[in-house]
Amino acid sequence: MAEQSELKYEPVSHDHEAFLKKARKRKGFSEKYEELGDEYDLIKQMLLARARSGLTQEAVAESMGTTKSAVSRLESGGKHTPSLASLKKYAHAIGCRLEIRLLEERV
Repeated sequence: MAEQSELKYEPVSHDHEAFLKKARKRKGFSEKYEELGDEYDLIKQMLLARARSGLTQEAVAESMGTTKSAVSRLESGGKHTPSLASLKKYAHAIGCRLEIRLLEERV
């Protein structure tokens, strides 16, 4: 396995707006996407923060004491709902702190 110093993060180009434009044409996509808005926002923040840190999933996993596949699951959403402890470990591994707030509903 490569040493951590040898690992270099190179983000994959992704045009999210183009993806959404195409995906919204599928029946039921928009409704489901809106239902999962908070989850998608969290994942987007995680990916952006990891990109800023310049770390690979492997490096984050090593810092968290877990596997690359576990980090991949954290960053992909879906059926897996991460625990607060996992989110804290992830944030610490990428040089961030986790902040959770409750906001009043807008009527």
